[in-house]
Amino acid sequence: MYKHPLLDRDKMTPQEALDVLIDGNHRFSNNLTANKDLHNLVMMTKDKQHPFVSMLSCSDSRAPVEMVFDQALGDVFSVRLAGNIASDKAIGSLEFGCKYLGSKLIVVLGHTGCGAVKAACDNFKDGHIGEITNLIKPAVRLEKSILENRNSSNDDFVAKVCELSVQVQMDEIMHTSDILQDMVASKQIAIIGGIYDLATGEVRFMQNALGL
Repeated sequence: MYKHPLLDRDKMTPQEALDVLIDGNHRFSNNLTANKDLHNLVMMTKDKQHPFVSMLSCSDSRAPVEMVFDQALGDVFSVRLAGNIASDKAIGSLEFGCKYLGSKLIVVLGHTGCGAVKAACDNFKDGHIGEITNLIKPAVRLEKSILENRNSSNDDFVAKVCELSVQVQMDEIMHTSDILQDMVASKQIAIIGGIYDLATGEVRFMQNALGL
């Protein structure tokens, strides 16, 4: 965290963690990334990690979260799955990142033009891909405003389902993890959703944060 070097991660608040991400994404989207002494960071983090944020994001090669938020080694406990789905293993990883590594914020990050969301919109099934789309389909069913062309050819439909899916994954995290529920209730952490725009490099955080 180069913009806020004086923040003590143990005393950091969820809002401060979010502010660091907002600042970092502003740098990234404006081509103003901070200088990083990567060799020194390797030495500093070789024995332990203390990420300030745990992030559930998509595996899409165009959306690496450390770059998108201009963070570096040891900053982000990153859980990446196609469609940023809150599978049991993903939730377990987030529990570990928060309870045992000290993350102050969970971000569920979707992105524009997500292939997994498009697959769910088209009811696509092939191999284990169906296990992914099954966790996104609740968002397809929740989208009620578009009545025609409810498939991946409709960019508006895909965008609406993408945002709803972020909310679905956040709800799944809260409904299935007593650990994270308790940490949100006690204000130790917060959970927020966001959408990364592949065309602009900007992240739009949603207004449905839990614990902020």
